[in-house]
Formats: sequence, structure tokens, C-alpha cells
Amino acid sequence: MENKKIHILVVDDDDRIRDLLKEYLSENNYLVSTSENAEDAKAKITYFKFDLIVLDVMMPGQNGYELTKEIKKELKLPIILLTAKGEVENRIKGLELGADDYLGKPFEPKELLLRIKNIIEKNKKIDLKSKYYVGKAQIDLNKMVILLGENNKKINQSEKKVLIEMLSSPGKTFSREEIGNISGISQERSIDVMITRLRQKIEMNPKNPKYLQTIRGSGYVLWIE
Repeated sequence: MENKKIHILVVDDDDRIRDLLKEYLSENNYLVSTSENAEDAKAKITYFKFDLIVLDVMMPGQNGYELTKEIKKELKLPIILLTAKGEVENRIKGLELGADDYLGKPFEPKELLLRIKNIIEKNKKIDLKSKYYVGKAQIDLNKMVILLGENNKKINQSEKKVLIEMLSSPGKTFSREEIGNISGISQERSIDVMITRLRQKIEMNPKNPKYLQTIRGSGYVLWIE
């Protein structure tokens, strides 16, 4: 997919930021539409096909968190959240609601561009092969579910991002720091909890994992037969 075919919707109540991003992204061969609030954004999403949304969190009316949750219920549409709030709690909240990435204001437009390119490339890879098998577990990245026996368990965006990287590099040991960077989770305890949840969804015996294993002192590794 060439850049000129990628349609981005920028949603921000700040005229200056909307105009700046539209000009910058257009110069980089993206097709760009803009909205100043959630209602206008939803109307445009109804009538046009977008490949990615750049969405401000703090807006009058429906905020970016609420809009993210609503969009993700209906569409598999990548979302990058923009906000003046850079605290870890807010970043995690956005990711848990389904956002694909998070960028705090003020930011460099070039960094946003790199994040957009990264998400577009990863979604292209997902579309090529959306279902993977790890032992008896079937992982459907598009539907964000893992089927193991008769159990059909949902995964969240953070878990999905980690699985994408691990499935792309089976046998590679990922440190907690790497997993934190991938998932947007900074606390080691929270990372360990996420890995435990994934084991419960993938492993027949989560307490004695065969595929998603701990490498003591190094991190975690995913093995695929």
C-alpha cells in the first residue's frame, strides 16, 4: 500500500494542530481529513474509509477515550491518541480501551509520522496472516481472540501488540523492558501479570508452560512447534 492511498482522519478541537498535521501529513503523501469534535468524526467515518485516526483525548463533548471505545467496538481501525497528559496511568487507559499508540503533547510531527508508518506496516503484516497456532491454541489477531479447546478468550490491545512481536520472532527472548516498550506498560509487575494472563489463554497447563516460557534473569520467550 502506497502512502498516497492511506487516508488519515485527524480529530482535534485545536485549529492550529489540525492545520499543522494536515499540512505535514499531506506533504508526506497521505490523504488527510480533519474533524474538530467526535460527532463530526463519527459522521466522516460513516461516509469515508479511513486507514488510521489521529485523535485528541481532551475535547469538549465526547472525549477521545470515549470515542476510541465506541469506534473499536465496531471497526478494526488503528487509533493514535494525542494528549497533554503524559502520565503512565492515562497512557495505559488509552491502550486498554483499544488505542494502538499514544503520543503526549507537545510532540514532534516527525515522531507522529514514524508511529503512523509503524502501525500501517504492522497492520499490513497482520492482514497477510491473521491466524496463528501455538500448540493447540488458535490465535486470531483480527478478531482479538484465542481459541483453546472450547474456551474462546479475548485479548486486549497490549496483549495483541506483544503477541505480534513474539509471533514474528519465535524463540527470541524479550526482556521486560522490550515488552514494556511494545505494550506501553512500564511497571514490571504489570508486565508479569500480562504474561500470566496470556499463558492462561494459550497454555493447556499455565503453571507449567510449554510455549510462553520465562527465561530467568532475561525475560520471556514464545516457542512455536
